[in-house]
Amino acid sequence: MRTYKIALLPGDGIGREVIPEAFRVLQAVEHSVSGFHLDPHEFECGGEYYLKHGREWSSEAEEFTKNEADAVLLGAVGGITANGESIRRPDGHLAGYSVVIGLRIELELFANVRPVKLYEGVPTPLANKEYHHVNMIMVRENTEGLYAPQDEPSRASTSDMVIDKRVITKKGSMRVCDHAFSVASKSAGAPIDGVKRVTCVDKSNLLAGCQLFRRSFDEVGERYPDISRDYAYVDAFTQWMIRRPEYYNVVVAPNAFGDIITDLGAAIQGGLGMAPAGSIGTKHAVFEPVHGSAPKYYGRNVSNPIAAILSAAMMLDWLGRKHSDSKLQAASSTIEECVKAVLEEGSIRTYDLCIDRWKSVTPSSTTEVTDAIIKRVKEGV
Repeated sequence: MRTYKIALLPGDGIGREVIPEAFRVLQAVEHSVSGFHLDPHEFECGGEYYLKHGREWSSEAEEFTKNEADAVLLGAVGGITANGESIRRPDGHLAGYSVVIGLRIELELFANVRPVKLYEGVPTPLANKEYHHVNMIMVRENTEGLYAPQDEPSRASTSDMVIDKRVITKKGSMRVCDHAFSVASKSAGAPIDGVKRVTCVDKSNLLAGCQLFRRSFDEVGERYPDISRDYAYVDAFTQWMIRRPEYYNVVVAPNAFGDIITDLGAAIQGGLGMAPAGSIGTKHAVFEPVHGSAPKYYGRNVSNPIAAILSAAMMLDWLGRKHSDSKLQAASSTIEECVKAVLEEGSIRTYDLCIDRWKSVTPSSTTEVTDAIIKRVKEGV
């Protein structure tokens, strides 16, 4: 029986509520499925830690997370001061920046993977669309583009004008596109027709970096002759994603554009509380709910834990594939099936899901939702 070391980084705000809930589900499924052992190592990090200690996490936390952990489960970073202001470093970045962005860069977590899946029993703002119409995976380049740390400020920047630099390389583009095609090859295809396709979303009609990204997409696509190639400019894609989400299977995009369209994806899958994510590299991966730290909700036991729980399921699936451990993959599937069952049943849900035809349902607490999922785990769904 293999042991997997997991770095638990709850972070700030509601991260400190939903990550412990997600780990409770992991403990339940570990006992239910058996055949593997999770060894958790929990560390404080983020804005509030910075306020107390003058650094974003301890040297022990950083060392373990980067060099020993088999995977990382991260909450959200972003603390506030007593007067409600965001806690920032002297360079202006939110305290916790080096944890989130630093891990992406140093561990080369080049693919940000966000499943956009609408579960039965979850409200969507899309008219005439049901749960079986929305099931795509978005793969966003995660280390380059506009969000990559810059060693020097642009020399063209003045008090009246700033030029943000975007760097897109062939290497970075090729590897994230390859990851997208690999994901598509293992998928069931698009909901509308079952076709395994990858859609390249860019702005290559205007931007040179996107032209390189699209050329790289085509070069990688030639290695996957059984996967259909599809193309969309980012502005047009936003409308087609709303009008015909069932057409899309896997979507790949440069960093900033990917950030924007994945938040649109979260909206159509029921909100940020339903949106899990993983930042994945060749050797390392960090899994986290898409939502932020939402400090004003911390301590109220009302936040939706499902994004964190599904992120934990993604973590198990990634570990299972990496280590050829079928027990972990079975545990991942069990968690998702139990989440689906609770949502479909409909009576246990947090306030964000108590709308539309569920508006008469009394909102459940964070803990109650987790308890219902764990009950399903123990009962075998």
